[in-house]
Parts: sequence; structure tokens; C-alpha cells
Amino acid sequence: MISLTPTLDAEFITNAKVFSLGEVPETPSGVPTPAIITRAVHNLTPFSSILTYDLGLTKAPQKTSSQSFGIKASDSIATGANIDAKSVFEKGMRAGREYELKGNYLILAECVPSGTTTAAASALSLGYDCAKDFSSSFLNVPKSIKDETIKRAISLIDEDMNSFEKLSIVGDNMLIFNAGFLLEASRRFHVVLAGGTQMAAVLLIADKLKEDVLMRIKSDNITLATTAWVVDDKNSDIAHILSLLSYKPHAIYTSFSFKDTTIEFLKKYDDGEAKEGAGAGAALGYTLANGVDNKRLLEEIEYLLYSM
Repeated sequence: MISLTPTLDAEFITNAKVFSLGEVPETPSGVPTPAIITRAVHNLTPFSSILTYDLGLTKAPQKTSSQSFGIKASDSIATGANIDAKSVFEKGMRAGREYELKGNYLILAECVPSGTTTAAASALSLGYDCAKDFSSSFLNVPKSIKDETIKRAISLIDEDMNSFEKLSIVGDNMLIFNAGFLLEASRRFHVVLAGGTQMAAVLLIADKLKEDVLMRIKSDNITLATTAWVVDDKNSDIAHILSLLSYKPHAIYTSFSFKDTTIEFLKKYDDGEAKEGAGAGAALGYTLANGVDNKRLLEEIEYLLYSM
């Protein structure tokens, strides 16, 4: 049922409830999705609009503003993702050119189960030295499984392939689409990438593919916003990933914590579980920028969970 995660997150962020299953996604130990943070932020300081991009969902979200691009769910990278990376990238570029900004800037978020594994494989396939830098939503990282999956994926490519051919085998739709979207959209307005090492991989991919489409990256119009849980993760190194870019990126994180919560399983975020996703990092920055302190936000998150 893990493939339903992005569907349920989209429904919850939009409606504060889910329709495609009886409950919001959780980690195996019961930690709820970071979508609860993003929705709580929206309750306190509403976003101008919320739109879901369907980049290969197995089930379309209900009662949610959604746009489909005719992109199929990819296969496992261990046997070949079977993506038409160039087509997905071009669809992202077109979406970035055509997107009509509703506010002052755009928060571009992601929800991809196993996405840090495909992000690592994608970065490695493009020649970036960052094998040990990618995070996991698990507290106890299933390192052997991730490493074996990435090893099998990388074995399917060779150096004679171009970047699009490599990403067609080891990438995922979100990474490729958002890299194209970012290149075009950032030419017109500021884009905040909401996420951790997956969104850092989007920056790496865009930086690499800019050469294929003869474009410059308007880096002054790009910010990566993540959580302290990602920054403090001892099993990953987002700062090193960002250091591999051809420019110095603008990146921020907040100091939000669940240490004062009355809901015990939320404290597992501070222990290193879940960490990021569904726009949480940028949502935290957004709510602080709008004058809502951490105490008020924590109360709203707890209220959401008690109301479910």
C-alpha cells in the first residue's frame, strides 16, 4: 500500500482528511506523515493555492485539484525504471513555462516513496560523488537494501549513455520532471524547493541537464528549504550534496521541534524518523515568515491529530 502515500498526502494537505484509505500514511512505527505539518501551516496561514501534479500515481487523489501529464508509474530501478526521461523532462519544462503564479513565490514539494534511493542512484549515474549523502525516512536506515538496489541499478547503465538514457533507467519521474520545471519556472519567479536530499538531487539533475538544453540556471530565483531533522541527520549529508553544484545555492532550514509535544509518537521526528516530505520544510519556513511561532504551530498539529 506504500504507493498510496502521495495520493493520501495530497488529499490530506488539501482537505485535512483522506478519502482513498482510512488513515493518513505512517512509518512502520506509527509516525504520521509530514503532511500533517504542511496542513497545519495551511490552517494557520493559508497558501494562495494548492495543486497536485500527478507524475505517475497509481490512484488519483480525490477532492483535490490535480493535473495529470500522462506519465506512467515507473518500474523498480533494480531492474530498470523504464522511464522516457527526455519526455518527462520536456513535460516539466513546459509546465514550468506555463505555470501561473498565484502568490509571491512557488513552493514546489514532493512525495515519493523510496525516493531517496532513486535520488542517490540518479546522482551517482550522472557522475556526482555523493554515495553516502542521501537520507532515509527510517530511523534505522535499511542500508543493505538501499545499497543493493542502487548497485543493481547502476550496473544497468554504461558511460556511453547520455544523461537522459541513464535517468530513464535509474531515475524517478519527480526528479526528472521537477528538474525541467525548475529550469523554466525560475526564469520568471522565485521557486522554493520543499524537501531534503531528494530536492537537492533535483538541483543536481537540473545543473547537469542544463547543458543538454543549452540553458542557464537562474540560481538567485531558487531556494531549498528543509527541516532541521534532515540537516542534523548523521546518516546523510545534504550540505555536501549542495556543494557539488556549479553555483552556491541558497538553502535554509528551521529550528522547529516536537520536544514539547504531548503526543509521544511525534517525538520520534526529533529522534530522526520521517524527517521531511510533503512540503514540510518549506511550510515551516513559510509559517515563521508569516509570524506564527513554533508553539502555535505545534498546538495546531496536535489539534489536527486529535481531530482525526
